[in-house]
Amino acid sequence: MTKQERAARTREALITSAAREFDQHGYTLAKLSAISAGAGVSPGALHFHFENKPAVAAAVEHEASTALRRTARIVYRQGSNALQNLADTTHSLARLLREDVVVRAGYRLSCSRGGRTDLNLRQEWQSCVQQRLAEAADEGLLATGHGGQQDLVRTVVAATVGLEALCRENGEWLSPGTVTGLWRTLLPMLAAPGTLAGLEPAGSSAVPAARAPVG
Repeated sequence: MTKQERAARTREALITSAAREFDQHGYTLAKLSAISAGAGVSPGALHFHFENKPAVAAAVEHEASTALRRTARIVYRQGSNALQNLADTTHSLARLLREDVVVRAGYRLSCSRGGRTDLNLRQEWQSCVQQRLAEAADEGLLATGHGGQQDLVRTVVAATVGLEALCRENGEWLSPGTVTGLWRTLLPMLAAPGTLAGLEPAGSSAVPAARAPVG
């Protein structure tokens, strides 16, 4: 193994250890000593890669952002209609939040650290929902007689972000069954009658959700 490969592996181990520490204790109570110990390296090795705790947290947020964006792009390329794509994207992102501690910790850091970095993953999700619903309107998929698109965006974002917040106390809130139930409720409100029969609240495809290696 080359020196560069060893450094990349150490950095990845530190990011994963930091994510576990932030996930369990939050940003304020997380300790650099616990992060280095969890990665099996010395405090000096941690400081070689990261200047301080904000730098470690920023790295976790960056990895989470990369994984979430990658998964959303993969789902988008599946070619389903905009409403189905929105449901599919929600399922895939929920799986990432359930299964990948780096994604989960990075998302929560982004939502709670008060703009300490340029990332705002909750805002990015809102933009994604807004884009998909605008596409659904262009495709003639949306029901008539409801409020404007912005009302629909707020409803979908509030419901989906709420599941992530509730999941912090009980993981069932992001389970496939719960996400399916959410879309079973939302789609009849969103979809035009002729469109609803062709939509699958449980998601139409299995999309890989694994994070690429760090570094």
